[in-house]
Amino acid sequence: TGITGLLGSGVYTAAYPLHDVSQICLLYEEWANYSVFYKYQPIGLVRKYFGEKIGLYFAWLGLYTQMLIPASLVGVIVFLYGCATVNDNIPSMEICHPRNNITMCPLCDRVCSYWKLSTACGTARASHLFDNPATVFFSVFMALWAAMFMEHWKRRQMKLCYEWNLTGFEDEEVSDHPRAEYEFRVMQKMEQKSPHKIEKLTCGDRLPAYMTNVVMMLLMIGVTFAIVFGVILYRISTKAALHMSSSQISRNHVQLTVKTTAAIINLVVILILDEVYGAVARWLTVLEVPKTEKSFEERLIFKTFVLKFVNAFTPIIYIAFFRGRLVGRPGRYLYVFESYRMEECTHGGCLMELCIQLSITMLGKQLIQNNLFEIGVPKLKKLIRFIRSKQGAFHGEEKTKKLQRYETDHFLEPFAGLTPEYMEMIIQFGFVTLFVASFPLAPLFALLNNIIEIRLDAKKFVTELRRPVAARAKDIGGVFFFTYISFPKLSHMNLYFIPRMVYQYMYSPDGSLHGFVNHTLSYFNVSHFEHGKETMDPLYLGYSVDVCRYKDYREPPWSSTPYDISKEFWAVLAVRLAFVIVFQNVVMLMNDIVDWLIPDIPKDISQQMHKEKILLVDLFMKEDQRKEDQRLINIRETGDSSGIEAYRRSNNSSSCARVHLSPQKPTAPKQSDVSIKSFHKSISASQNLAGTYLCRSISINCFFFFFVLFLSRTFQQLGEQLA
Repeated sequence: TGITGLLGSGVYTAAYPLHDVSQICLLYEEWANYSVFYKYQPIGLVRKYFGEKIGLYFAWLGLYTQMLIPASLVGVIVFLYGCATVNDNIPSMEICHPRNNITMCPLCDRVCSYWKLSTACGTARASHLFDNPATVFFSVFMALWAAMFMEHWKRRQMKLCYEWNLTGFEDEEVSDHPRAEYEFRVMQKMEQKSPHKIEKLTCGDRLPAYMTNVVMMLLMIGVTFAIVFGVILYRISTKAALHMSSSQISRNHVQLTVKTTAAIINLVVILILDEVYGAVARWLTVLEVPKTEKSFEERLIFKTFVLKFVNAFTPIIYIAFFRGRLVGRPGRYLYVFESYRMEECTHGGCLMELCIQLSITMLGKQLIQNNLFEIGVPKLKKLIRFIRSKQGAFHGEEKTKKLQRYETDHFLEPFAGLTPEYMEMIIQFGFVTLFVASFPLAPLFALLNNIIEIRLDAKKFVTELRRPVAARAKDIGGVFFFTYISFPKLSHMNLYFIPRMVYQYMYSPDGSLHGFVNHTLSYFNVSHFEHGKETMDPLYLGYSVDVCRYKDYREPPWSSTPYDISKEFWAVLAVRLAFVIVFQNVVMLMNDIVDWLIPDIPKDISQQMHKEKILLVDLFMKEDQRKEDQRLINIRETGDSSGIEAYRRSNNSSSCARVHLSPQKPTAPKQSDVSIKSFHKSISASQNLAGTYLCRSISINCFFFFFVLFLSRTFQQLGEQLA
């Protein structure tokens, strides 16, 4: 029906409103110009020209960027604290001490040799920049910051809805209008089955599309996992190859080379799969033929979020949670394909590699994807479309004539929705909140990117895209939900400080960290290596090695239970579990308190809405009274006595109703009454908050306790059994 049906049937190729040159120039100077990056966005002008839906997106992006300022400042302070205290870190001082004579076991089979722990001095010092007491505080701060951002956006959104007259707007007012593709499919179904009966697409009609969606989604996720596994094999094989290199420089920088190149490979794969997954998600959504634009956007956002989240965070989750857990021990290592020994972390853990992966992925996505793809690709498509139009001209005068406004706008890129823009920011929000303890500079990089991103998106909407059809919306829809779930109540915590704390307060003879490095290293008798797995150069260090050290809590070879897990392992595990539960409860309680203290509707807006409701009721009452008076005048003019008596009876009953409905001007209550009511109200709200928090805390803690305990024990046993 209408233009949507014509577009769906292919009669028209495109339909779009034309750009207003005068408004475009104003928006470019006041909004899309890079020289005004320090100014607030003219959200009112954006909403007036593009509609409320796009206006809400830029308002959300502006508030998010504004909230990144305090997070960036605190992150820089945390990083500078790590730089200032790096020389006071006792564990790194012990590793870097020239008298450190600890001999470590080989990091790979055959080609790797014994090595001195002092060679890891640079990694240990660099790890302290991101592994210091301030990072624990920063994790709590960022959890509170995310909750504050959510609450501030609710208030900002409500204020904009009130100013834009959207408080009474419901999505159902526009959601029932079918899409052109849906109408076309319905028409095809009517022609095939019942031409005179109104049909609709049922679940049976969409069943093949649903099956295709499930299969393709699982396939794409499997592709991501396979690529991550391939990068793992690349790191293992490259490390072995560099150890066999004849170049001394290559052998001295094995770890840095492998970590950096693997992170770059992951970045390239993420950028490529991001574009592929975006196209696949749209194709799968089109296959489903959603009825309305709202349904289309919700399904597209869900598919895009799942695929891009898995694509961006799978390599990082592997490094943060899995690498170094399934390794085994010397003499019983875990192998992949019986030849690739699983990766293990250095003495400082995998924190440095996690920082490298986060920084390269985050900066690469922002610099390449945001600048090259968002500006370069639309310009290239615009140029190709212009060249094709010139080649399709029949006469020479058509090639040289001045183009009309609709023709110049046709060369612009069609507006494909806000889903790619929202997904880009949601993934960035995940980087900022999920792994901020391991990378405190993430908010700063996000802030610098978003300052450019706002003007970049503005310029794209003004100069590179066709003008979208203005659409009303009272919120950002399902994007807020996916933003919320991308910020869990417990982000990835840097728990490497737990073993130091356990040693300092339970095992240290003087209550300091002196001797901590030796405490975390276990002994291994080199004669217990499996045949064919020992190093080819046992005299690489210039002397014969009988016992080497490796990072783990295990019994020494001369004990009654050699290489079994020691009691220190269980002490560290218990403290880690206790800390995670306490930290999770503190963060969850703070989020609930923030949600309770900050109302979703600003006080001035709430008061104004209440006044408007009173005025509206008063207007209805006056209109009702006017109708009653007019009715009485008409009865008196006719002289109908029975009508006058009926009017009096109805007037008495309606006056009783007006006593309850008419707005009464309240008298000023006593101060004591106000205090008592406020006290009871606060007590009731506190009880509700405490009850909600207690129920949720008990359920989450029980699940989390058994999950962490099971996961830790499983990793330990699986590594030994598979080895």
